[in-house]
Amino acid sequence: MGSEPNLDFLRRAIALATQNVMLGNGGPFGAVIVCDGRVVGEGVNAVTATNDPTSHAEVNAIRAAAKALNTFSLSDCELYTSCEPCPMCLAAAYWARVGKIYFGASAADAAKAGFDDAFLYKEMCKSHETRQVPITQPLGEEARASFEAWMDSPNKVEY
Repeated sequence: MGSEPNLDFLRRAIALATQNVMLGNGGPFGAVIVCDGRVVGEGVNAVTATNDPTSHAEVNAIRAAAKALNTFSLSDCELYTSCEPCPMCLAAAYWARVGKIYFGASAADAAKAGFDDAFLYKEMCKSHETRQVPITQPLGEEARASFEAWMDSPNKVEY
């Protein structure tokens, strides 16, 4: 994986974002996953087009790349995204083990356009009791049985 970004891939992500807006398909976000110098997945924001709040550009690009490469680990890949990833997309990139992330616009730029992720970052740092959306754990002990089954399973594929 090169240490310098290939700006053509970042420009492609930006073009996808702009095209998505012009076509009226969703928000101004585009993303490209690159492996060994070639695009293996692309995505745009499709939240409003699909009524799926998780259909962000980065998540869609990760899904496309994982499918194309037939793997859940994108450690040899780079993510080029038109904007700094939101908390969900950043977490998805980490779960996918993306090797590097390059972004165009900043979170502050997104906030000026009405996409302010600062609230989410603040919520994650709060205790369960003080979050805006109540979160409780009524069956913690019962639920841990699933993890015990996982740890004992000879069929697990660790990730």
